Amino acid sequence: MNKIVGNISSIETTGFVDGPGVRVVVFLQGCPLRCLYCHNPENLNMNVNKNLMTPQEVLDKILRYKNYFGKNGGVTFSGGEPLLQQDFLLETLKLCKKHNINTALDTAGSVIVKNEILDFVDTVILDVKAVNDNQYLQLTGQKMHNFNIFLQLCQQKNKNLWIRQVIVPGINDSEQSVLKLKEFVKKLTNVQKIELLPYHDMAKDKYAKLGMEYMLKNVPSMDKTKCKQLQKLLND
Repeated sequence: MNKIVGNISSIETTGFVDGPGVRVVVFLQGCPLRCLYCHNPENLNMNVNKNLMTPQEVLDKILRYKNYFGKNGGVTFSGGEPLLQQDFLLETLKLCKKHNINTALDTAGSVIVKNEILDFVDTVILDVKAVNDNQYLQLTGQKMHNFNIFLQLCQQKNKNLWIRQVIVPGINDSEQSVLKLKEFVKKLTNVQKIELLPYHDMAKDKYAKLGMEYMLKNVPSMDKTKCKQLQKLLND
């Protein structure tokens, strides 16, 4: 039997925005989407071996910081798309729960997931790229099929949801677009938080170093004040 390992891009030991409380954030390599605004292009290629680790090795690192978690903190698995490495993810989640560690999954839901994985996840941080097929395809290069299946599974299992959407000037920064997101979220259960994230172009240098074309080179960063105003529409 082959030993299960994960291809780890990086591990952040004190994250404050990727789930409740203080988090260790494990970034897994690889993503099937090609989002126009991706700010981690170095994590896209699954065939790049960053740091191969076993579930136990990742757990050992997480446990070093468990004293900092407090009541609400824990570990978040992010990417890339963590669901591309499901065998590794499942075994690591199981080990975390054996040690009573709160777990979060930061995902776009773009991969058909093993049902069992969500049984070991406390919070799903779901990146909603778009709420209609055409815009989803425009932004990611893929159709919404897998996302819809994943979201349905989250509903069936009554998972705690944090909803996030990146707001990009000229694409989805209108009141109409945000109100459509609001209507979409209204149909969901157990949504604990909705966040609008302002698009920024700080990844341009990463693309240049990787020899990749930056698709939004003529798009300015999202005005943070306007983004906050759009956020208020979700809270009204």
